[in-house]
Amino acid sequence: MSDSRQSLSDLGSMQDGSYAPSETPSNVNPAHTGGGGPPAPLRDQEIDAYGRAYATGKRKNAIARVWLKPGTGKIVVNGRDQTVYFARPTLRLVINQPFDVTDRRDQFDVMCTVVGGGLSGQAGAVKHGISVALTRYEPTLRTTVKQAGFLTRDPRVVERKKYGKAKARKSFQFSKR
Repeated sequence: MSDSRQSLSDLGSMQDGSYAPSETPSNVNPAHTGGGGPPAPLRDQEIDAYGRAYATGKRKNAIARVWLKPGTGKIVVNGRDQTVYFARPTLRLVINQPFDVTDRRDQFDVMCTVVGGGLSGQAGAVKHGISVALTRYEPTLRTTVKQAGFLTRDPRVVERKKYGKAKARKSFQFSKR
C-alpha cells in the first residue's frame, strides 16, 4: 500500500514540474518540462556557405528555385525585378504574403528562377518556395508559416484529356442521325 502512495506522490510532483535531477524520468524532454529557458527549435538552421537558405516551391505545373538571404527586401525573379516580372499587383501580393505573416518584410533578399505554368502558378510556386526557405533560415517561424497554410503544396493540377472525349470531361456533340 505504501508503494501506491509513493507512486501517487511521484505523479503529483511530476504534475508540478518540479523535478529533482535524480527524479527526472528518462522519457521526459527537458525542453517541455517548463524549464526557464526558451524551447529548443524543432529543426536546425539550413544555410549554405554564402549565408543563403534554399528551397523549391511548386504550384500547378510551375517550379520555383528560391534562395533567401538577409537584405533589403529586393526580390529578383528570373533575373528581373518582381515589379517587372509580375506586373499585376495581386501576384506581387501573393509573393509577399510569407513576409507579411512573419513580420519580416524588407528584411530578406530573394533570388529565384521559375519555369513552367502561367504567371499565377509561378507566383504560387515562388510563395511556396519563399515560405519553405524562410522556415529553413529561421526555424522558429515554422509554426507561424504553417498555420497560415503556406508550407502545404497545393495539389490541384490540370486534369488530363481522356480518349473518346473532346477535353478532360467534355463529350463530343451527340447526333441522333
